[in-house]
Amino acid sequence: MDQVPPQVSLSLHTEIGEIPPADWDGCAGVENPFVSHGFLAAMEASGSVGGRTGWLPRHAVLRDDAGRVLAVAPAYAKLHSYGEYVFDHGWANALEQAGGKYYPKLLVGVPFSPVPGPRLLCRPGLAAVMAGALVEAARDLGCSGVHVNFCQAGEWETLGQAGWLQRLGTQFHWENAGYGNFDDFLAALSSRKRKSIRRERRDAAEGLEIRALRGGDISAAHWRAFYQFYLSTTDRKWGGAYLTESFFPLMGSALGEAVVLMMAFRAGRPIAGALNLLGTNALYGRNWGATEDVPFLHFELCYYQAIEFAIAHGLARVEAGAQGEHKIQRGYLPKPTYSAHYLFSPGLRRAVADFLVREREGIIGAMDELSEASPFKSE
Repeated sequence: MDQVPPQVSLSLHTEIGEIPPADWDGCAGVENPFVSHGFLAAMEASGSVGGRTGWLPRHAVLRDDAGRVLAVAPAYAKLHSYGEYVFDHGWANALEQAGGKYYPKLLVGVPFSPVPGPRLLCRPGLAAVMAGALVEAARDLGCSGVHVNFCQAGEWETLGQAGWLQRLGTQFHWENAGYGNFDDFLAALSSRKRKSIRRERRDAAEGLEIRALRGGDISAAHWRAFYQFYLSTTDRKWGGAYLTESFFPLMGSALGEAVVLMMAFRAGRPIAGALNLLGTNALYGRNWGATEDVPFLHFELCYYQAIEFAIAHGLARVEAGAQGEHKIQRGYLPKPTYSAHYLFSPGLRRAVADFLVREREGIIGAMDELSEASPFKSE
């Protein structure tokens, strides 16, 4: 791994507030709201990260010799592997059984958000430099290595060329083929799938009012209700909530019109909701929950409402989060996701490298098989 060039230097920051928003967002851009200063600041201000959460902010800033910010990266010293959605518990167990220490590790990513996007937020041509600086920073911190989760394909290639281990994953995304409305999308599906979706939407909406709330339309009462929805899902699936109640209104205040909340109301009372964030060309689905069990309401709020919003706003795609082969029948097809890993233990590195070769082959084969289940009409 190349050393950091002498004309630049890397600093790590224990609070994102130490970095001016203009400097951070000047590198992050506006395409993906999850790497914005406002989103990451809401994580910290709400206590969702930091303290005893095991997510210790170590945000990276690369500067030139005049002190100008050239690149940034959302980074955390991790004391566990929870809330990442790129699973390495087996790697940790293997190293610790061999007498090593896997934690802390340095993670470049967005907490609790399996959303692909830029991670090395650089001026052009500096990704490899930032990667080298992060490796040296992880070594200085006494970490077992550094991991970059849900990065972009170009970053993945750059990191691979720099000697990082490359990992593939799978998500399910909906792509806009220039549809004018939801019926145009349905017309692209096979007859059986088209009828199934219409039936699901009809049953889900019976007796309910469904609204898309955005920015200033979302009140404190809406956020209080949504937090109960969020808890209902985390209690059922994971047994614990990563995000605190104050995170949602803080994020809403920071991101404004980029927040899109699909909510279902029964007689004026909110009973379910799905949270999305809006990028420049995509709608990113995140959290969902309900206090009533209504058949197909999850599909309506998380998938169909998102598609309608994307069509109405001319967005290229909807990314509906991690997992869920059931999304295929609703127009969301498998797409690769990328992560990269630099491990200091030679033995662990060799074992993981061998595992990743076999894992990639399996994932590519599985994606090919899943694509054959597409609901769209045959060409």
